Amino acid sequence: MEYKENKVNNIKIAYIGGGSRGWAWGLMSDLAMCDDISGDVCLYDIDYEASKNNEIIGNRMNTLANAKSTWNYKASKTIEEALTDADFVIISILPGTFDEMESDVHTPEKYGIYQSVGDTFGPGGIVRAMRTLPMFEHIAASIKQYCPEAWVINYTNPMTWCVKTLYRVFPQIKAFGCCHEVFGTQKLLMHVLKDIEGITVTDRSEIKVNPVSVNHFTWLTQAYYKNLNLFPIYRKFCEKYKDTGYIPDNGAVHDNWANATLETHEKIKMDLFMRYGYIAAAGDRHLAEFCNGSWYLSSPDRVKEMMFELTPVSHRKEELKQRIARSKRLMDGKEALTINPTGEEGVSQIRAILGLCELVTNVNMPNIGQIPNLPLGAVVETNAVFRDGTVTPVMAGNIPDEIYPLISKVVTEQILVEEGIHERNIDKILMAFSSDPLVCKLSPADAKELFYEMIENTKKYLTMYKI
Repeated sequence: MEYKENKVNNIKIAYIGGGSRGWAWGLMSDLAMCDDISGDVCLYDIDYEASKNNEIIGNRMNTLANAKSTWNYKASKTIEEALTDADFVIISILPGTFDEMESDVHTPEKYGIYQSVGDTFGPGGIVRAMRTLPMFEHIAASIKQYCPEAWVINYTNPMTWCVKTLYRVFPQIKAFGCCHEVFGTQKLLMHVLKDIEGITVTDRSEIKVNPVSVNHFTWLTQAYYKNLNLFPIYRKFCEKYKDTGYIPDNGAVHDNWANATLETHEKIKMDLFMRYGYIAAAGDRHLAEFCNGSWYLSSPDRVKEMMFELTPVSHRKEELKQRIARSKRLMDGKEALTINPTGEEGVSQIRAILGLCELVTNVNMPNIGQIPNLPLGAVVETNAVFRDGTVTPVMAGNIPDEIYPLISKVVTEQILVEEGIHERNIDKILMAFSSDPLVCKLSPADAKELFYEMIENTKKYLTMYKI
């Protein structure tokens, strides 16, 4: 890298999963908007053709009139080529295909188990982790060999298990996991202020929060606008909308709300607040999967009653077809490229690490005491300070007693699953699977039958286990 006049040039970013037809385009747009960093982006993907397509799209981004920086995009045939001398590594991969995810999500339905996402926790998240973490072991070992000083930004789910694996394989790695779910809750709190107090807030960063717990089951123990405690105001909001649900006129609280097939009215979030007095800070579709299956996911009718939706994998498959078609249009110039902010903070995090700004935001990192009453080494989600070559977790405090039983059970299951995958110990993974909040209603025999059926459906990616 080369520092010059408050700019940093010749940065090398390695993008693992560089054939992405979504995250990669967003990164290209966010990079093009920055006028103080520039360099090379090496795109590595097991689908080399997809990364070559993104090479063309990324380099065309440089030709746009409103591009503020120039980035040289290049597809790499090997992970070694992509990682060698990288300053930053971004990981955004799909472990397997949507055929495997179809089994993850829909096979449990035969046993009366419903999942709204199926990529982070629950039976789908566990089996997805079984094929994802061996991939992350290879990625972590490669980072250790080819760019041990690089900063690593992970977007892949299951987030907690992925970040834990990076640190287990390479303890000195400088890695963190990013998720925008807290951002959506900050936006919701902007609407709360407007609805209850008539106060207009234009930027979610004005809502100061203290997130704790684990990814996609994050909770806020504090939330302020200036010196105004938002908890009493949020309680009034929940009392007003807990039965009817809430969507603002412009439908702009969560990204999901822009897509009618993934609509949510925040009823789970409000119900959890009325039960426990703390703000659950993820979308309803994620929150539901961490709670006892009888609460929100007992049946499609219960899902409808709580005004959120199950996501069929057929929807994801159709969406992928559309993205592949769009990739071809962007390559051929039949669709105009545009530069638009994504709302993600990856590029801001890079700039802060480079010393070009300071940033406080939520990330997933191993617990070194930022949450004292959760196990050390467990990957947790809290705020962290990004400043000039450092990422320092904020000491967020204990999980409150009211929600500790919920969160400690989740963390214990996550630890057991990660250990089982590391040891390739199917029996240990099955123990965690059987006690999962969505699975525990099954008899031990039925839980085992479901587990092995899901494994059989995805065995192509599970050859490292003795099954």
